[in-house]
Amino acid sequence: MDKDGTFRSASSSRASRAPGRARRSRSLSGLRAGTALLAAATAVLAATVPGASAAASPNRPSAERSWRDGAAGTQRYLDSVRDNPDRLRAFLRPMPKGGDLHTHLSGAVPVEALIGFAADDGLCIDEATLAASAPPCGPGTRPAQDAVSDHDFRQDVIHAWSMEDFKETPAESGHDHFFATFGKFKAVTGSHRGRLVAEVTKVAAANHQDYVEPLFTPQGAALQKLGAGLQWTGDFGGMRDSLLADGKLNRVLDAAKTETAREMAEQRATLGCDASDPQPACEVQVRFDFQVGRAAEPQYVFTQLLAGFAMADKDPRYVGVNLVQAEDAPVALRDYHLQMRMIKYLRSVYRTAHVTLHAGELTSKVAPRDDLRFHVRDAVETAGAERIGHGVDIMGEDRPQQLLRSMARRHIAVEVPLTSNCQILEVCGADHPVNRYLAAGVPVALSTDDQGVSGTDITVEYARAVTGHHLSYRQLRDSARNSLEYAFIQGRSLWRAVGDHRPTAACATSDPRTGRTTESCRELLNASPKASLQWRYETERAAFEARHQA
Repeated sequence: MDKDGTFRSASSSRASRAPGRARRSRSLSGLRAGTALLAAATAVLAATVPGASAAASPNRPSAERSWRDGAAGTQRYLDSVRDNPDRLRAFLRPMPKGGDLHTHLSGAVPVEALIGFAADDGLCIDEATLAASAPPCGPGTRPAQDAVSDHDFRQDVIHAWSMEDFKETPAESGHDHFFATFGKFKAVTGSHRGRLVAEVTKVAAANHQDYVEPLFTPQGAALQKLGAGLQWTGDFGGMRDSLLADGKLNRVLDAAKTETAREMAEQRATLGCDASDPQPACEVQVRFDFQVGRAAEPQYVFTQLLAGFAMADKDPRYVGVNLVQAEDAPVALRDYHLQMRMIKYLRSVYRTAHVTLHAGELTSKVAPRDDLRFHVRDAVETAGAERIGHGVDIMGEDRPQQLLRSMARRHIAVEVPLTSNCQILEVCGADHPVNRYLAAGVPVALSTDDQGVSGTDITVEYARAVTGHHLSYRQLRDSARNSLEYAFIQGRSLWRAVGDHRPTAACATSDPRTGRTTESCRELLNASPKASLQWRYETERAAFEARHQA
């Protein structure tokens, strides 16, 4: 990649660059940001990978692929370490893992970092509830700085703000403790979002991910006020016209765009992305999914959904829309069908925004059995979700096998956060449906959900997938590929067809092992942020597999 963003072959790039990891300033805004990532990809080791053709995994169709790989040898190494937790993690941590498609910005930041931010901002912490609040610190509160210097108080805050060392009691379940954490650190995550993004990308880079798609709501207070002024009539078109009248919604969205630009500048400054030695996190691509609170009354949900769909037309950093909050909340259960119909309507009006939905994050312990019968199906068939988050209750759905076949046929991916599902819903090990999804051919992308609250990261999720669910190396690799194939980042795919991990004709004779690319492949990679990310992953994957050949 030249400094002007033009992709060049690996050989010419290496000749003009000093040894070592290439780090350069990269913009995370706009569509050209994706092509900048190719600088690292083109310089990957020119290692030779054995020529054995890989067998088909349950997660993709059987076919001889144009690119040969070293999956067989890497699987043998995985088998040799799978029963040793330390060696397994040492193997998985440097494994390229693509992206994280299911990560809530406020819940993804390590709790220790949140405590540091609270101290920096001079916030207070209630001694009884352990909730953070704005200064001055009155009776019954302590300065957040105390949670930095006082070990016991620090541990109390960490336990209140996360799942660390949580033990269920008759008074509080894991589900309730998890969802209660967000209100306790809301005063921290409500500002300085650029620092939050910096922390999330730092964790991603440390775990060898190239892409994150965090969820958050820009201009939340302004949207709340706008929703309060909307008269609910049930006429989606009329209510949309009302919100757009006199430029009301557009002013909020313009403010959100300005706010996001400021926050991403803060992220770059925090990481030193424009300095001579930027942190590796500067290379992690970021796009946002607009999150909508599903536990609110209909006029607020509709207002936020409309804002999310419209925002994708206004700012290319926003690529998707999602519903968040506990799916079993009373209003969320009551209005589930209605919310799916809202999304169906807005999809008919707006063509840019993609849709991924939390659906099926339920068990009979937290919701009536009747609600387990249709949530995933309604998200897929009514709202037209392109991805599903969680999908834990899939086997409780009416005609589950038919639904699984439909999801596989339509290439609707499922975002699977194993640790979160175990902590919140107590669905762990063999009880989890991840292997049912794989067996049905549904694309699976392992994800973290709220890694800061849950005390996890994507490497822990991969290790859990190996030890608790017996996933093979190819299935882990498919997860990483799926996390980029089903990412909402803009551009054409590197693959010839969805779900078929063979390169498109333009890149079929290029070689990710050496970084050599044909002119037609360079044209695709320059034009498509998605394809450039996928190519970067393939070069990293080839180098990783080369290190584990017998």
